[in-house]
Amino acid sequence: MSDALPEPDRIDGAPHPRETARLIGHGAAEAAFLSAFRQGRLHHGWLISGPKGVGKATLAWRMARFLLATPEDDGGMFAPAPPETLDIAQDHPVARRMRALAEPRLVLLRRGPNDKGTALSQVISVDEVRKVKSFFTLSAADGGRRVAIVDAADELNTSAANALLKLLEEPPAGATLLLIAHQPNRLLPTIRSRCRTLRLSPLGPLDLSQALIQAGGDIAPGESGPLAELAGGSVGEAFRLTNSDGLQTYASLIRLLDRLPRLDRPAALALADSAAGKAGADRFDLIITLVDLFLSRLARAGSLGQCPPEAAPGEAALIARLAPDPYAARDWADLAQALTLRARKGKAVNLDPAALLMDILLKIDATAGKLAQR
Repeated sequence: MSDALPEPDRIDGAPHPRETARLIGHGAAEAAFLSAFRQGRLHHGWLISGPKGVGKATLAWRMARFLLATPEDDGGMFAPAPPETLDIAQDHPVARRMRALAEPRLVLLRRGPNDKGTALSQVISVDEVRKVKSFFTLSAADGGRRVAIVDAADELNTSAANALLKLLEEPPAGATLLLIAHQPNRLLPTIRSRCRTLRLSPLGPLDLSQALIQAGGDIAPGESGPLAELAGGSVGEAFRLTNSDGLQTYASLIRLLDRLPRLDRPAALALADSAAGKAGADRFDLIITLVDLFLSRLARAGSLGQCPPEAAPGEAALIARLAPDPYAARDWADLAQALTLRARKGKAVNLDPAALLMDILLKIDATAGKLAQR
């Protein structure tokens, strides 16, 4: 990976998963892997799935570090006792080499530079998978365990996926492949069938808070519940939200939408103007994300007949008023889909972000007005 390009598997400002010592909230998945290891039934392929940002990569790096740092049991009377955890000391030589991406028995498969070398590719190419094959071929003479981490497997293009499948069908001796997948249904069924799956669930408020603090994020008293709601139990998303004043922006959005269907246009214009120009690009993305999240929460609440836990003051009452039944829920779901598409197209053709955002807010106001007349 070129030093000029960001690592595709790192959240900006947060430690990389290889630098994260503890995995919080996924003890069952760790126990399942450790049990297979202790029983001598370690599968050659592991599919670690779940929503983005819940700790899949951290688990994969812990599994790899454990496998490469734990001596192999020769069955002799002086063999070490079976390990009780996946913990490996941070000053262990393997741990130090892995943090420096200098461990010779580990290969990392992830998106590389595009053809021009000017940006990251959007997919993992077959050339990257061929490097993994070469790694296993060249390291075979060394013996012992070898590990490949694929982050993320659902970014493989078709040729790369087929090449990886061949590795899973005929795994090299001593090799363990750890596949990370945010959307495992996008993988070839034959890839999924050749792996043992560890599915990680969204983190609850307490685990999310602990994981966020470990990652260097800030969380104020009383914010853990709202943050878990908005982040969907993803510490990665929670880190992004806390670094961009996401909770405060969402609270402002709820106050603005509380006037629906009589939108406070000066306040709406002020919010839209805050995302204007190149300097506001990140804020535009944040507001669009939060608008989409609110509309999704509206649609879900109307469909289920139950409000989710409140993520901002006044949100529960607003949701109950705007989405009282499944009919309203359907309208909000349709609007969310249309607005997401409009935002994506508008950004692609460089429409004025402030004007685009104002148009989105007016369409939300119009839908609220239509529902109020029923």
